[in-house]
Amino acid sequence: MDRLPWARWHWMVVIGLGTVWILDGLEVTIVGSIAGRLTEEDSGLGLTTAQIGLAAAIYVAGACTGALVFGYLTDRFGRKKLFIMTLGVYLAATVATAFSFNPLFFFICRFFTGAGIGGEYAAINSAIDELIPARHRGKIDLAINGSYWLGTAFGAILSVFLLDTAIFPPELGWRIAFGLGAVLGLCILFVRRNVPESPRWLFIHRDLQSAETIVDDVEKQVTESTGEKLEEVDEYLQIKQRKSTGFGEIVRVGVTKYPKRFILGLSLFIGQAFLYNAVFFTYALVLTELFDVPVAVAPWSLVPIAIGNFLGPLLLGRFFDTIGRRVMISSCYIGSGVLLIVTGVLFQAGILDPVTLTVCWVIVFFFASAGASAAYLTVSEIFPMETRAMAIAFFYAVGTGLGGIIGPILFGQFIEDGIGAVAFGYFIGAGLMIAAGLVEVFLGIDAENRSLEDIATPLSVNSDTSEQ
Repeated sequence: MDRLPWARWHWMVVIGLGTVWILDGLEVTIVGSIAGRLTEEDSGLGLTTAQIGLAAAIYVAGACTGALVFGYLTDRFGRKKLFIMTLGVYLAATVATAFSFNPLFFFICRFFTGAGIGGEYAAINSAIDELIPARHRGKIDLAINGSYWLGTAFGAILSVFLLDTAIFPPELGWRIAFGLGAVLGLCILFVRRNVPESPRWLFIHRDLQSAETIVDDVEKQVTESTGEKLEEVDEYLQIKQRKSTGFGEIVRVGVTKYPKRFILGLSLFIGQAFLYNAVFFTYALVLTELFDVPVAVAPWSLVPIAIGNFLGPLLLGRFFDTIGRRVMISSCYIGSGVLLIVTGVLFQAGILDPVTLTVCWVIVFFFASAGASAAYLTVSEIFPMETRAMAIAFFYAVGTGLGGIIGPILFGQFIEDGIGAVAFGYFIGAGLMIAAGLVEVFLGIDAENRSLEDIATPLSVNSDTSEQ
């Protein structure tokens, strides 16, 4: 798979699997953008500001739970079965959200919506890395993770339209927003059915014939679309096939065999999770509560921020394959942390207004987004194939649980306490990003242009292989 030239088949994989990040961006942004409307009595829910933060935390808790549960099932039963199942969970839950009749039901729906999205992270990232050639893996992975922000921009624009009470009644517009997310999910499902199971997973899990059939078919499609003659295979692995990998072995591999990589993954995820979940679940509230920006106008501020977040991974992604992972990840984390400190100081001093604060966020997140996307790339590369999905799930769940659940709750309270408290929250996020960047400097893995099997030898080859 690593020797294949880029072809039409690879675009099908990118579209079928990568577009799920648009859904996640849409989900997160819709709740943040319509937060002001949901706090109004005539919305049908009448949530408090604190309950908005709680809803965000519940969504993240569901995502963490889904990542762990579905991540384990992905390593056990295959990539394709689970990336179909998790999308189904998302579709059912987001449709149910549109029919919420009280805060409790809304919270339950948000939990299961998050569970579906969290499961997607594990199933999709592992499948993408195992299907995309090594020389393209960095830029493709970053671009796909960065597509989250297309969903953010779409969600922000959609929210402005749906919050217009001249078009939709207050109790209807936000419900339509969740329903449209389900429509997009159905479109993705039709494309995703054509994405095959990972041959790497099939090969290790005792289904060599299916793996060979898939590879032969992919090679045929690539050859026909590019007209290029494929390189001969000159590297081989001899493995002992297995039916499944136990959870105990998954934990042992991460903690005892790759302890430095374990610390690295945790650091990268905690830093970016706190920053992103804290800011984007509550930014519309910062504008409406602290700057008196109208509820219908506040979502527009998320559009330029989303564009900056999307352009960061898209424009910087190729340097992760050329300059290298270690230099680029540490630079993006530390650089965005320093810029965030500057933003916090200006915000606390009362120098920034809604426009200039938004400009600051665009600059900060141009770099932070590339670093955050690389966190997913990192943990999907540096652990053995048998534990890949579970590794992604674990770091996402723990990092997001610590940073993503605590962050929105803290910021919900900070907003009630005023500008000084919110600025303090920004300083916390900056400190976590800088610390993660320093960990990357010392513990980062130079994984660019290397095959996954070279970065972390499969457990089925030699369970006693030491850390590279």
